[in-house]
Parts: sequence; C-alpha cells; structure tokens
Amino acid sequence: MTIPRPEPRGQPGNLGAPFIAHAGSTRTALVDLHDAQAPREHGYRELDTLINAVARGLLRRGLKAGDRVAILSLNRGEFVAVLLGAMRAGMVPVPINIKLAADTVGYIVNDAGARLAFCESAWAHLLPATAERIDFDSGFRDFLDPGTFTPVEPAPDTVAIQPYTSGSTGKPKGVLLTHYGQNWSRLILAHTRGTSESDVILIAAPLYHKNALNAIKQGLTAGAKLVLMPQFNVERYLAAIARYRCTVISGVPTMISMLLARRDLLAATDTTSVRTVMMGSAPSSPQLLADIRSHFPNAQPLVVYGVTEGGPVPLGPDPQGRPRPAGSIGVPYEGTEARLINGATPDEGELILKNPGILAGYYNLPEETAKRIRDGWYHTGDVCRRDAEGFYYFVGRTDDMFVCGGENIFPIEVERLLEKHPAVHQAAVLPFAHELKGQVPYAFVVLRTGKTATEEELKQHALANGPAYQHPRRVFFLEQLPLAGTNKVDHKKLRAIAAGNEKNSPPA
Repeated sequence: MTIPRPEPRGQPGNLGAPFIAHAGSTRTALVDLHDAQAPREHGYRELDTLINAVARGLLRRGLKAGDRVAILSLNRGEFVAVLLGAMRAGMVPVPINIKLAADTVGYIVNDAGARLAFCESAWAHLLPATAERIDFDSGFRDFLDPGTFTPVEPAPDTVAIQPYTSGSTGKPKGVLLTHYGQNWSRLILAHTRGTSESDVILIAAPLYHKNALNAIKQGLTAGAKLVLMPQFNVERYLAAIARYRCTVISGVPTMISMLLARRDLLAATDTTSVRTVMMGSAPSSPQLLADIRSHFPNAQPLVVYGVTEGGPVPLGPDPQGRPRPAGSIGVPYEGTEARLINGATPDEGELILKNPGILAGYYNLPEETAKRIRDGWYHTGDVCRRDAEGFYYFVGRTDDMFVCGGENIFPIEVERLLEKHPAVHQAAVLPFAHELKGQVPYAFVVLRTGKTATEEELKQHALANGPAYQHPRRVFFLEQLPLAGTNKVDHKKLRAIAAGNEKNSPPA
C-alpha cells in the first residue's frame, strides 16, 4: 500500500472544504438520524450549499477570521454544517461536550472567547447567560445566508479547530489544530483505510470527540455516505447497520462491547455489510477482537491509536503491507516520527511524536505547551512498547500507572488478565488507597450472558494467571460499565459504586 507523502508542514487548503471533488454530486453525503422517526438526507451538493450559507451567515453577523464559534449539541446535520462553515470562513469552531456541568461549559466558552454559540434547546441552559447564541431548533434557518462562497485560504499555521481535552486531570485545555496538519491527517486516513464512494460509515460517537471528527473528515474526503446518530444507543445502532447496509462502524471498545452483549439483537441483525469495525480511545482485549470476528463475519477489526494532540492518528497500517500483529496499534504513518523514551529498554517507554498534525499549542497556556511540546516533539504521556518488526503496542498512561507494594501496575494489564476468564465479558480496573500497599487494584466486571462467577473465583483466576500483586482486592459486578461524555468508562461513577453508593451484586 502506498501512503501519500505529505508536505513538510501538511497539506494546503481549507479544512472546511474536505469534499471539493464531490461538491456537485447529488449522491447522499449525510443521513441525519437526529429525529429517528424522520431521517433527513443531505446530498453532497445540498450539504455544500448549506455549509456556504453558514459561512456567509457568520460574516453577516459580524464575525471575522480567527473568531471562536462554540457548538453545544448532540450529533446532527446542523452541527456538521457549522463545524465546516466556520472553518470555511476562517473562524475556529469549538465543539463542547454536552455532558459537562454548566460551570465547565461556561469556563470553555469564556476561555475560548467565543463570539457566538450554536446549541440545541435541550442544552441551552448550560451556556453562560451572557453568551450570544443561535438555537438549532428555532433560529438556525433565519441565521443562514444562502449564496456562493469561496473558502478562506489559510496560512500554514492557521488554526482550524479548537477542541477541549476532557479535563480529567484539571481544567479543560483548548487544543489548537491547524488546517494544514488536519488536512494531512484526513488524506492519510482516507487513503490508508481504503475509504471510497461506496462506503457507508455509521457515526454515533459525539462530534466533539476526535473519533467522530476523524470519521467525518475521512468519509467526506472519499465521497462516502455518513449515517449520523445523535448519540449511541445499542438498539438504534444495530437497526441503522441493517437499514443502511453500513460498511464501516466505529466507536470506543466499550460501545462495541455493549453491542456484543446483546446477542439476541445481533442474531436478528444482518451485519454482513460491515467490512471494518474501527475502535479507538481505549485498549481492545483479544477476546473483544475475537467476538467481533464472530458476530461481524465479513469485518476486519481495526484498533486505532489516536490522541487529539498527536495527529490525531499517528500510527496505522504498515506501508509495505505487512499484516499487523494481534494487539498492535501499528507503525508510524509516513510523515510521522515516533520515539520511546525513559523506559527500561529502547523499545519501551513514553511515546513522543512529530508530524504535521500535532497541536500548534494549548490555547493561552504557554507553560503547558512548553511542557508537552519540546523541540517539536509532542509528549503523549502514553507508555508503549515496540517489537522487533517495528510494530507498536499500547501499555498504558503514565498517569494511570500506580504502585502497589513497590510494584508498578498498569490497569490495562489487570483488565486483560480478567477478560481471559470465560465468564468475563468486560472489565475495568482502578487503583484505590491501601494502608499497607499504597494502592491496590479494584475491578468492575460485566459477565457474559448466561455465565456466572464469584468475586473469589475471579481473584483466584488472577492469582493463578498473573503476578500476585496484580490481583484485584475487590470485584464489583455490573450489568454494564457506565459511560462518560466521550463514551469512555466513567471512572467517577465506578468510584461511587466502590464507595457503596450503588448496589454490588452479580447480574441475575
């Protein structure tokens, strides 16, 4: 497979116009399932017209290049139009997680200095009272200014989009991503994943997250059909696969695990159209990959390593076509340099990256920028290892690792150990304080349908198959793992469960 060679600083052009080659087509670009009872389809020509109307509307409103435009909404066609329309006009969209508390949303809006916010009625109350806003459900049509529009031609370092990190370790940070860098990313992804006009890509991950943003960029670049769900729901997700004959589905492993747990629905769903199951943002267990192959018989599971600040996808398939080993996150894309530092050997340690797509910096945070970008290298905080063939494997986060009685533990190691038990469908592990050991692992487990296991049985399984220090000191059984706004496992809710705020008993 030949990967396009990027220019040293990325690719030219405005990121808000990723489908120039298809802009005149009447083929369906987007199926909007925001109203499940009345899906809306937008052809490429219609979508292009709508995006231009957004760009003109922003200028008519008095906004200028560089101004920030907040978006607070579930997935819908208008979200895509504002995202791309703002970029076409040289403005910077700021997509915001709708599951954040009002004070955090207010912090992001004020930190970004957003001149205007687009929102759904249901989430408008999260915005600061002083924020000027356009409601997708009432005032959006009046805002539009139909007509032709020529996208602004950005300079090499012009910022295209400003997503915010989750803020799990502090206040959210605005990530500055450039037109050039993100154009490099979308062309790499569309090409190496073989995306074409015949693909139908199902998107249920939130558009404020890199997974969905990548899928949008990749799909529109190739002229594919995008099926956009407002948010993830197992029943509607499987129904969409069957109805629209989706060829590519994507999400985080927790979402896919929730699909696989509904074997009754899977058995009644024709999944033969699916050729790729993309998963990112969290590790995927060997058992999960095996289950995907069983229930999606024509699909190839694709484990994607991505980090918002790092490309956002710096690793992928081997350019010479060598098959990726099980569990590997791939090799560096052409245009990406990768190193492992501060490890016990040269082939393990923290992953640092350099490519056209890495962040230009954190918004108004020069000290944080200097901490994470050194000599042009972005320090990911992810610990990886590299095999003799040059393939990389994710081990854990430097800030996830904890010490138990003097031994280093990465939660993923305990999770994979537990998921080898025949009764375990899914596991999440967190460290908890311990008087003698410092910290010890607690496990939160979802059992396979029809299977049973006890807390003591899983402890003994861990002791028999791994180092003693890794075994979970407590095991909590859940019907499903709770999800946070980015569809990752919600650690706060798990800690509440451990504190006894929710019941701890195996599912019936």
